[in-house]
Amino acid sequence: MRVHLSCVAALGVAIAGFTFAQAPTTPPGTATATPPAPTVSPTAEAAVVNGEVIYEIAVQRALDRVPTEKRNEARPKIIEYLADNLLIDQSLRGAGYKADETEVAKRVGDMKTELKKIGRDFDKMLGELKVTEKELREHIAADLRWFKYASAQATDKALNEMFTNEKDMFDGTGVRARHILVAPTSPDDKSLQAAMVKITEVKKTIDADVNAGLAKLPQTADKLAREKARGELLIDSFIKQAKEKSDCPTKANGGDVGFFQKAGFMVQPFANAAFALQVNQMSEVIRTPFGLHLILVTERRPGKEVKFDDVKDVVKEVYFDRLHDYVASQLRQKAKVVVNPAPK
Repeated sequence: MRVHLSCVAALGVAIAGFTFAQAPTTPPGTATATPPAPTVSPTAEAAVVNGEVIYEIAVQRALDRVPTEKRNEARPKIIEYLADNLLIDQSLRGAGYKADETEVAKRVGDMKTELKKIGRDFDKMLGELKVTEKELREHIAADLRWFKYASAQATDKALNEMFTNEKDMFDGTGVRARHILVAPTSPDDKSLQAAMVKITEVKKTIDADVNAGLAKLPQTADKLAREKARGELLIDSFIKQAKEKSDCPTKANGGDVGFFQKAGFMVQPFANAAFALQVNQMSEVIRTPFGLHLILVTERRPGKEVKFDDVKDVVKEVYFDRLHDYVASQLRQKAKVVVNPAPK
């Protein structure tokens, strides 16, 4: 479950239980035709992870779905995603986790059956995705090893603990928010610092607008009136700054991303920050894989009573996601990852 902001789709698209790496898609309302990525040698290496190669063709088939002007920005994210998956699979193979060949064959057979039902040819589908059947089987095997490991960690005790401690993630509680995104122009520290300067100035402008507006209120205004005015001033200034400064297509509607729940809709740092806010409260600068954000919560919708057994599958999915991120982060500390320059 890789969730996304409205301006950027997540990495990964599931096809009959198999996840192919996919880069951020074109924002809604824009042209979808994108020139293909350059043709590369099947043996060209994008990265080497503990001596094991990630081939350039795997990166390029993801970049096929990325607008040309965004490919330099997307490439490091794609490689990081693929490297994390490879690091985990290397660890599981080293620990003796195996994939049953019978189960791999069954999954391939199920894919063929499902494709046939909708009039699609299996080999043609692989060709369109630039994936060989050998690669497909290798990825399915890795997926099975991961599922075996993660399932052993996701005990009922662990899942119940997550459910109890974070019930607002699973009971339907929702918030409506606006955001301003400032995306670094490249993955280096200098670009990140420039983005931080820009978004910090945006926040200062919003705070100054609110304070200037409050200063104009009559001295007789009571606390309730001042709070109402503060909320209105904050929203008005935030919308103005979103339209002028945000790098997300949501700038057209003042950064409004609508209602969303804590799990399954937004990348976790964004969701966690939003759910920590009260209505008409603006966040500090939040960093996600897509850049730097300011978040303003404008509405909150309460959840309803829910039992663990009713949402156990969702809890398990969130647990798997967090476990994946944690294991990858731990393995990266000792990993040797060499990333090669993009092909010309």
